[in-house]
Amino acid sequence: MKQKIHSESSDCCSCEHDHHENHNHVHNHNHDDNHNHDHNHEHGGEFNLKNEILPLIAILSLYAPGVIFEDQLHNTFYSIGEYLLFIPAYLLSGWSVLKTAGHNIVRGRVFDETFLMTVATLGAIAIHKLPEAVGVMLFYKIGELFQDIAVSRSRNSIKSLLEVRPDYANIQIEGELKKVSPETVNIGDIIVVKPGEKIPLDGEIIDGNSQVDTSALTGESVPRTVRIGETVFAGTINKIGALVIRVTKLFDESSIAKILDLVQNAKSKKAATEKFITKFARYYTPIVVFTSLVVAILPPLFISGATSSEWVYRALILLVISCPCGLVISIPLGYFGGVGGAAKRGILVKGSTFLDTLNAVNTVVFDKTGTLTKGVFKVVEIVPLNGWNEQELLQLAAKVESHSNHPIAQSICKAYGGKIDEFEIGDYEEIAGYGIRAKIENRLVIAGSDRLLHRENISHDNCQLEGTVIHLAVDNIYAGYIVIADELKEDAREAIQALKRMGVERTVMLTGDNQAIASRIAEQIGIDTYEAELLPEEKVNAIEKLLSTAGKHGKVAFVGDGINDAPVIARADVGMAMGGLGSDAAIETADIVIVTDAPSKVAEAIHIARKTRRIVWQNIGFALAIKGVFIGLGILGIATMWEAVFADAGVAMLAILNATRAMK
Repeated sequence: MKQKIHSESSDCCSCEHDHHENHNHVHNHNHDDNHNHDHNHEHGGEFNLKNEILPLIAILSLYAPGVIFEDQLHNTFYSIGEYLLFIPAYLLSGWSVLKTAGHNIVRGRVFDETFLMTVATLGAIAIHKLPEAVGVMLFYKIGELFQDIAVSRSRNSIKSLLEVRPDYANIQIEGELKKVSPETVNIGDIIVVKPGEKIPLDGEIIDGNSQVDTSALTGESVPRTVRIGETVFAGTINKIGALVIRVTKLFDESSIAKILDLVQNAKSKKAATEKFITKFARYYTPIVVFTSLVVAILPPLFISGATSSEWVYRALILLVISCPCGLVISIPLGYFGGVGGAAKRGILVKGSTFLDTLNAVNTVVFDKTGTLTKGVFKVVEIVPLNGWNEQELLQLAAKVESHSNHPIAQSICKAYGGKIDEFEIGDYEEIAGYGIRAKIENRLVIAGSDRLLHRENISHDNCQLEGTVIHLAVDNIYAGYIVIADELKEDAREAIQALKRMGVERTVMLTGDNQAIASRIAEQIGIDTYEAELLPEEKVNAIEKLLSTAGKHGKVAFVGDGINDAPVIARADVGMAMGGLGSDAAIETADIVIVTDAPSKVAEAIHIARKTRRIVWQNIGFALAIKGVFIGLGILGIATMWEAVFADAGVAMLAILNATRAMK
């Protein structure tokens, strides 16, 4: 599907090679970016920071005076002043937790972290530790706010994806053009696509020739020259001349419709990772609650001299000590720190879930064009013949191409780098689908495809050359050829080596490019395996196979940049998109966006994920160890409420400080 003014490794019979690479520009994001907590913050609506900050300011305006003047309030009007400040602050900060706990209880899901936070904070209020109760809810709310900010920045609507969808078709009815919806056009209908318009449906050209921008579908950065008899695809853009097209597929069966459908449906197969604290709380919470009940009820019944008030007090202290706010706060903050630290390094992570999943990645799959390569063309080989040398051939090609805005022409002029005298160039003519003819210093020069040489009956030896090739002839005598290739990104090889040093078991490349180019790129950068000449839907099939062989605990990451990558990005365990030049569809579908377009950032993202995981587990171990000690002391009656406050708020604060290390 790749036919250009300048030849594409075509053979003597002008065979056409399909390319399905990825440089496209569309928007979609089908994620449900929740926190995977049972309280599940919904982000269906647009996040408004102002709406979140105002309640926080109101809470702090009540909480701060209450803490500062606690003693005075406690001794005034039987603590009425204290309650007037702290209870509203508690309800404002903890309402979402209280509401979620209530809903979960109604649904039969009693023992989760929201339930324990509710019981613990109500217990703190019962033993008259109102600042502590409010503090737990307040810190938790701040932690959730940080996560909401991170998620909201990475979420956008799918409106831009729909921009790729053709809005109308110019259907030819009885010699007149009528603008209709593409969905109403039938197979066999004749449509006309004017220059600058999107091609609305797949079809065959029956009149006209033009250049078509296929980047929205194939990712191919060079416009494709099309003529009568060739097939064009919906979603591509007609650049030059008017085209008359006979429709061969209904809109719902067109290539662009299939890609849109893949983007929409691929996400449904992707399960979110559940937070550790939610799993942990299922066991921890009932143990703590029942232990507190035992402490409150049994000792007065079996221990001589034990009073109910004393052991109820101990049980309430136990609940305060046991409250996992250090975990509930520091774990999301730890992940947020990892997300923030990654953002500073040009890696946008759309939620803590994906940092978790990155830790288990053992297979990393790359797209080629725009991901491992720059997606721009560069002269890589000059082969002069029949008495010409390299510099002369390059200069001649630059003069012929100097009037063209074609990316290949620009790459040749850039490689030459010298000044070109416009007066040396005469009788300039672009031959659609073949190349260029011009007179240079009164000599007839042609530059273009192998088909152009055959058209002009110019004798030459080799028709099958790898890559994009510009053949040149002077006065009907073959002068040689220039090979143009997409340039590898500087850090492409280092990216693969870094992944292998980190223990990633497999590196794979999936590309729509031809076998020869794919093989050369894979060998240059050290990719383990590759598959070439893939359609977008074939890439999804390839990723499915890799997912099935990744192992029970292994995960697959895919790195791409185009709209045809969006379904594959969505299907992988972790989808990563190049954000600088990448397609908006890929960016919005991805879980992680590499803003700098550097493939070496993939290994850096995995490193950040592993560091974040270590910090989170440090917090978990530290919090549980300290709480375990003080739970024992509380049951024995040694720990007072001050120790309870330290074991709860103190541990939480230390865990939060440790979590901030993930930012660095």
